[in-house]
Amino acid sequence: MGGGFQIIDIVLFAVLALFLIVKLGSVLGRRGEDDTRQTDPFGISGKKAPAEDNVVTIHERSGPTPEELASMEPVEAGVAQIRAADPSFRDREFVKGSRLAFEAILEAFAKADNNTLKSLLDNSVYENFAAAIKAREAAGHELETTIVGINESEIVRAEMDGDLARVTVRFVTEQVNALTDAAGEIIEGDPANVVKVTDVWTFCRNTKSSDPNWLLVATGVEE
Repeated sequence: MGGGFQIIDIVLFAVLALFLIVKLGSVLGRRGEDDTRQTDPFGISGKKAPAEDNVVTIHERSGPTPEELASMEPVEAGVAQIRAADPSFRDREFVKGSRLAFEAILEAFAKADNNTLKSLLDNSVYENFAAAIKAREAAGHELETTIVGINESEIVRAEMDGDLARVTVRFVTEQVNALTDAAGEIIEGDPANVVKVTDVWTFCRNTKSSDPNWLLVATGVEE
């Protein structure tokens, strides 16, 4: 009789364990679904995401009415319009991705890595970068660029132009830049000097495109 109770206990424990496994699986499944929405907006993988400090985020909203847009600040209104056109857009994730893209582009330009540049730049911007690289190599010059740190990164403009979403990010960075000639003599910059640089870059994406990646379409330096 005692053996009968042991069998019943074992069955009850087995049922309870199966219930807990199913329950845990459902929770983990929902967590996975949430995580997939946090995509890499620039298609850069294998790089450590920058720290979230000093990343300025805009309150996320979707489907705003004209009255709501009129009551928002320009950047917030632009972000809301982009969210309406592309519900997957997250300004915080975008800014973190733009920091990775910023570093990757500067590194690729210094190393004359045209393949990486082509994947991150709009055609017209790529042509300008490629021409600069070609001229540099023809002259026998080498460029050294090191990003010491990104102190600030924030969206300063966001807008929809038809189906095109455009986001402009202001980067405040500390960099080391040095251009040397074929003999190794410094032409510009100083490899021992860290300088503060403020860049303003604009990224664009067609919200109707199946390609989720954003491309750099304009660059500028804030004086």
